[in-house]
Amino acid sequence: MLDDCARMSADTDTDVALASRAAAGDRTAFATLLERHYERIYRVGARVLGNEQDAADLAQDVCVGLVGKLSSYRGESRFTTWLYRVVANAALDRLRRDGTRRRKEQDFTEAEAVIRAGQAGGADETIWLRQALDGLGADLRATVILVAGEGLRHSEAAEVLGVTESTVSWRMHEARKRLRTS
Repeated sequence: MLDDCARMSADTDTDVALASRAAAGDRTAFATLLERHYERIYRVGARVLGNEQDAADLAQDVCVGLVGKLSSYRGESRFTTWLYRVVANAALDRLRRDGTRRRKEQDFTEAEAVIRAGQAGGADETIWLRQALDGLGADLRATVILVAGEGLRHSEAAEVLGVTESTVSWRMHEARKRLRTS
């Protein structure tokens, strides 16, 4: 038991020393840290993201960014604890970015489909589209027009409308729901 504790302490001290040397520009120390912890970085990324390809991309991004982040490691916690935080934050940031990107792609796809339907279907679909948008109410209609029609990002539409970005996201969700039932 004591041997395990001593070994863990030695590993932690070694990580701290390696991190300090790597932050100071020691490439060998940095390479050793990466060799020692790459699997951990990848594994945490895979668990948070749920996708091996995304986890590999994330691991690469974390490793590249780790050079600059090492100076923020103060040694107040174990190096692995700090590293878990770095990887988890990067993964959560990626999920948020991907969610925003997917929402934008979905908005664009839906707007494009509505426009194509209006062009291909002629007057009947155009009338339906106008009636459906009119039925949404002013707030939802303005939001749909800015986001889907004009291609504004949710943050830009929020600024134009004087609401929060989450309000714009909710309005787009609500508009989609209502348009599906019309």
